[in-house]
Amino acid sequence: MQKGTYTLMITPLLENGSLDEAGLQKLVERQVEAGVDGIAPLGVTGENTLLTDAEELKVLEIIVKTAKGKCKVVPDTCSASLWKAKEKLKAFTDLGADYISVFSPFFVLPKPEGVIKFYEALADVSPVPIVLHNSQDRTGINMDPATTAHLAKHPNIVGIKDGNKGLDHLAKLIYLTRNDDFSVFTGKDTTAFPIICFGGAGTFSVAGNIIPGVMKEMIDLALSGKTKDAEKMHFHYYPLFEALRWETNPMAAKAALNLMGLPGGDLRMPLTPLSEEKTSKMKEVLKKMDIIR
Repeated sequence: MQKGTYTLMITPLLENGSLDEAGLQKLVERQVEAGVDGIAPLGVTGENTLLTDAEELKVLEIIVKTAKGKCKVVPDTCSASLWKAKEKLKAFTDLGADYISVFSPFFVLPKPEGVIKFYEALADVSPVPIVLHNSQDRTGINMDPATTAHLAKHPNIVGIKDGNKGLDHLAKLIYLTRNDDFSVFTGKDTTAFPIICFGGAGTFSVAGNIIPGVMKEMIDLALSGKTKDAEKMHFHYYPLFEALRWETNPMAAKAALNLMGLPGGDLRMPLTPLSEEKTSKMKEVLKKMDIIR
């Protein structure tokens, strides 16, 4: 799988709650201009579980049409059901997805054996490579490094987007899969630079919505061995990385985009906007980073 920066794309919504199609196209064009390696829509940051099936397909259609051939497109299935995940996999592939990111089955709390069978069943039938997605805070289960290492042996499973914040977890995962054709990406901006330093492939980034060019540059510097330059950028933007996790993702990301005059838009209920207090603090962070005046 191509190393680098994949932006976890938000889904802009109008005041009436409908999809802001023009806004989405504008945001995708901004990603393409920044040169990101990929766009990853329809995950947690994209409010996937709050969208209708038709809206999911429209989001992906717009992104593929705007970005295809310029960067990779990696939508997330976000389904606990193997059968529903298969349906989404086919629909997303038909629309032109380059990879399919598959959330570990949530809510039902399967054993590692069930997680392995779930992923292998999808990988066996997928016409495009599968990227694992581990996020214990969202799913209730943590895919341990041994489970991931087992799945890394499958020829159609090419990487993982891992939201575990523990560097020991990520380091063990990279160690166990080091001899496989398998890439380990972090799903947290705070570990985007560190993961490169011990063998990671890059990041799936919320901050990429706000500063796509910066994230692309930082990761490229780290991957090319210019770690001191990348480290400087990591420290400079660290307050923003933390701020984007305030309250519930993507509340902070949408607030930041709106403050920048970009189409972040509203959130889909039951999500609500970032609090006034945190929005005021976000404005201060963006000013400190010279993102807004």
